Amino acid sequence: MSWLFLNRGPRVNPASTLAKSWQARLDAFNGDERGTVAVLFGLMSVAMVMMIGGAVDMGRWMHAYSQTKAAVDSAVLAGTRTLQVSGGDTALALTTARNFYKANVKARPAVKGDNIDFQVTSAGTGIVATGKAYISTPFLAVASIPRLVLWKEGGSNASEAVSEIGGGNGQQLEISMMLDTTGSMSGEKLADLKAAAKDLVNIVLPEGGSDVRVAIAPFAESVRPGSAYLNRVRGSRPSSIRLRDKNGRQTTYSLTSCVSERAGAAAYTDDAPDGANVVGAVYSQSGSCTPGGQIMPLTSNKSQLNGLINSLTASGGTAGHLGSAWAWYLLSPKWANVWSNDSKPANYDDPDVKKIAILMTDGEYNTQFDANGLMTSTNNTSPVNGSSDNQARSVCANMKAAGIEVYTVGFGLTDNRAIQTLQQCASDASTAYLAEDGEQLRNVFRDIAIKLSPLHLTQ
Repeated sequence: MSWLFLNRGPRVNPASTLAKSWQARLDAFNGDERGTVAVLFGLMSVAMVMMIGGAVDMGRWMHAYSQTKAAVDSAVLAGTRTLQVSGGDTALALTTARNFYKANVKARPAVKGDNIDFQVTSAGTGIVATGKAYISTPFLAVASIPRLVLWKEGGSNASEAVSEIGGGNGQQLEISMMLDTTGSMSGEKLADLKAAAKDLVNIVLPEGGSDVRVAIAPFAESVRPGSAYLNRVRGSRPSSIRLRDKNGRQTTYSLTSCVSERAGAAAYTDDAPDGANVVGAVYSQSGSCTPGGQIMPLTSNKSQLNGLINSLTASGGTAGHLGSAWAWYLLSPKWANVWSNDSKPANYDDPDVKKIAILMTDGEYNTQFDANGLMTSTNNTSPVNGSSDNQARSVCANMKAAGIEVYTVGFGLTDNRAIQTLQQCASDASTAYLAEDGEQLRNVFRDIAIKLSPLHLTQ
């Protein structure tokens, strides 16, 4: 009995015991913080990888974008400049643009979808880029950004090259060109000059623009103003004069349509041709004179300028002082009453206008006139103002003092005196050029034109 009594204990509920055991385990798990850091680190690692990957994608994009933009800009500028200097050769301009673009993206990160190309603007004066390019983004693709645009047609980063008139400061240009049409320029040399002069006209004159005006002063042993201006600048002169020639014989000399230097206080100035300041007449036994082209006052009419250049012929001696003086007269506001309204030069102190004279010759200045309007070389008479080169130097000095920038171009010159005259006439060493052949002459005129109308990008 006692054994039975001693071995009887409390009754145990198995289900209740199991429930308590699981509850204890859950309580222990809930209170265990040993895995929290690992979970948080895992989640943060994913975010950090995304951030680093996105930074890598953005870095690749920025690098590729800057190279693409620079390549497009350089291609547009190079193509537009080629279009200018080639006389509008669109095929050559487009080839230049494409070659520049390809050369400048060789080191760029791998790009997909690049179909950037180039075309001539609707105005025909420049080159613009077309198409688009983008770069793939393997990391940002996880965030549904599979690519980033580098460049697209019509976008905010699209560029077009435009000519910056007046050397980049928004000034208007007035340009006069003294062109040598003397006998030594006959044949191929005259053809080279025509091509070079037209290059400059075509580069500096925008289509339909009026910010640039160009004037032309052809010269040989004299200058031909043209019937519209002749009497205004020369005044009333007798139709003929009788003088003794170099052999002492009485000879009749007839008034020609050309003019020579003026004497007196106004000899080396741009004073208006009024009263005693009219320019000198030219008389000859035949009544004819050179050069084979007349002056053209300031104009923006490209076809008229090129037409005059094409019509030039070569003959006669070299009166460089007359060509220099007339290049100045065409820019001088003191001569405004001589020219028509469209050709009147601006005032010297106009801050919006820059005046340029380009003096081109192929020989020594060796022809001058006497007080009667006769060439001293044919009559053995004394020049009214001294030698042609000394007169030219005085004219150039006063022209530069008036604020005109002077470029000089010597073509095939071998005479040191002639070279020195041009060097003294130029505004500085950077505006004095020498060309040995036709190709160099064209390059010189193009270089001057480019200096006068540099390109810039507009966006």
